[in-house]
Amino acid sequence: MMLSYSGGFAEAVAEVADHERAGLGIVWVPEAYSFDAVSQLGYLAARTSRVEIAAGVLQIYTRTPTLTAMTAAGLDFVSGGRFTLGLGASNPQVVEGFHGVRYDAPVARTREVVEICRAVWRRERVEHDGGHYRIPLPPEEGTGLGKPLRLINHPVRARIPIVLAALGPRNVALAAEIAEGWLPILYVPERAGVLWGSALDAGRARRDPVLGPLDVVASATLCVTDDPVRARKAVEDLRPFVALYVGGMGARGRNFYNDVVRGYGWEDEARRIQDLYLDGRKAAAAEAVPTEMLDAMALVGPRGHVAERLAAFAAAGVTTLNVTPLGGSPTERVAQVATVVELADGV
Repeated sequence: MMLSYSGGFAEAVAEVADHERAGLGIVWVPEAYSFDAVSQLGYLAARTSRVEIAAGVLQIYTRTPTLTAMTAAGLDFVSGGRFTLGLGASNPQVVEGFHGVRYDAPVARTREVVEICRAVWRRERVEHDGGHYRIPLPPEEGTGLGKPLRLINHPVRARIPIVLAALGPRNVALAAEIAEGWLPILYVPERAGVLWGSALDAGRARRDPVLGPLDVVASATLCVTDDPVRARKAVEDLRPFVALYVGGMGARGRNFYNDVVRGYGWEDEARRIQDLYLDGRKAAAAEAVPTEMLDAMALVGPRGHVAERLAAFAAAGVTTLNVTPLGGSPTERVAQVATVVELADGV
């Protein structure tokens, strides 16, 4: 499950022990432009004993590659080898608008960051001469006193799993080539192959077998219920979230989430959502989100229907489901997780 970046973190963590017992396998902590994920992941590591913890995701621009590697090794240490490093390029609005750092070359930078992280975890003396990162810094660019160093500590693992958040074809191909996992967003199983299939195939063709099969991590709202009114509300409540990303998380012509919806075939709807949202008509933008898309993204409805949707995600190549369980109490949410684990075992 993905914890919220906008509040309720401590309350959610208090439930995680019960979710562990119900069969929850991994908890993701996002960052966006909220509280940093690292401090919260350390807290989560201390409050749990079995569940995997993951950054979902750290963006690549504002931490040096070696600091990212050190941070991942530290979180893997305090969690006893339970950490997954989620990385992503974010978008220009966040990187340049909130951090004041230039947004450039996301694919090439991501490749170099991954290479450097793995060298650090292997405790090699870090020497990297890439197009975007040079370690040590060349003498002509600094004092000339820099020298290759290796990580002082011995990491718990020499290869911490890396999951790349990626949407564009080049980034998706890179994830399939070099990462342990891929984290898409707004995932619609029946249309994902048309949008990302070629990129995944290209990346897998260059993939090192040592990495093992690509872990595809898709997200879905979860509400197993026989109440059609409750089920409809659970799906309809996704509208503002989708509208925010498709309409507001980027400028016209530079919104990666809008590109996803266009790539799915809803070009007119994607354009309308963005126009309405950027004009300040957020409620209307939410209403413009295709109902078919919302239904396909969700695990909502009776057990039989949810089992069918689980099968659809599996058939599309999804190997890990990142669920948001709905319920009015911790007991209800834990029960939702237990139910979907049971149903998934039968798929």
